[in-house]
Amino acid sequence: MKIELHNIKVRDLVQDYQDSAEEGVTAYGGRLDVRPKYQRNFVYKDEQRDAVIDTVRKGFPLNVMYWVKNDDDSFEVLDGQQRTISICQYVTGDYSINEKYFHTLASDEQEQILNYELTVYFCEGTDSEKLEWFKTINIAGEELSDQELRNAVYTGEWLTDAKRYFSKQGCAAKEKADKYVRCEVNRQELLELALKWISEPYGKKDAQNIEQYMADHQTDPNASALWRYFCDVIEWVKSTFVTYYKEMKGLPWGFIYNKYKDDIIDTKALDKEISNLMADEDVTKKSGIFLYVLDRKESHLQIRSFDKRDARTAYQKQKGLCPVCGKHFEIEQMHADHIIPWSKGGKTVPENCQMLCAECNIKKSNH
Repeated sequence: MKIELHNIKVRDLVQDYQDSAEEGVTAYGGRLDVRPKYQRNFVYKDEQRDAVIDTVRKGFPLNVMYWVKNDDDSFEVLDGQQRTISICQYVTGDYSINEKYFHTLASDEQEQILNYELTVYFCEGTDSEKLEWFKTINIAGEELSDQELRNAVYTGEWLTDAKRYFSKQGCAAKEKADKYVRCEVNRQELLELALKWISEPYGKKDAQNIEQYMADHQTDPNASALWRYFCDVIEWVKSTFVTYYKEMKGLPWGFIYNKYKDDIIDTKALDKEISNLMADEDVTKKSGIFLYVLDRKESHLQIRSFDKRDARTAYQKQKGLCPVCGKHFEIEQMHADHIIPWSKGGKTVPENCQMLCAECNIKKSNH
């Protein structure tokens, strides 16, 4: 890969700056694509944006930027999009700092900014070389998320269409599933979640599954298959769990759907059981109810434990003897257990407490 150092003045950078929203952002006389497909949208906070301008006004050096040089002598911002937009927006009057717009500055102050030189490396090479460089360089100001890095590698029409569904404020996926997921769209979290779910059958780690799925579909003309899958997940959740509870938000619904989507489920009975469990004081983790009613693992529910006073009372009553094996143990070697299991209606009350040795407690738990 060929890399050359250049100094670019702000006045040249901002020439013909244009932000056409979804159509893209250009600068440097129209030759610089500020927001190519693999870049994320502008996410700097006001204080970060203002810090860029403060650095320029004081003549301090900004971190190095990287531009990709194309065959037609145009460029793409590889690293430095947000610093570039911060500078261009200020000079073109999109925002002020301490109530001072660029056009209200004294002429010598304006000239100082316009003559400020940015340190930019022009990079030339194959697509794979450029994208590998993008993954390894330090992104100044705001580190890229894993999914943003993946987006840098697997560009194309499929990714553009996927971002339309999953990566924009007010996007269709956010509107459809907001009650069920905890994700932000501007850092690609919702897209990453959908990809985790649909790629699970690959049987690898989440990251490897996502990368394999994106590689397999990179050249697809659209992301309609991913969108249909996501819709199927949410519709299955709505039809299976007919009453909505706030504890449903953020559960791994895609993984649950993948496992149980073909099961025949009595939704009325399920709804009644969930209602009863919600009212059960012994169930301390209400969000675990929705997994428990499917796989019957009590660990999801974090059933309320007996307190130390109840355990001590039961230990004294038993005289330190385990009621199963009949051996004597110190209290620290025993565990408070339900005489009548919680699953069979036993409550976490003193009269239902017994102390079992560790071995007998494990044996009982496994039956």
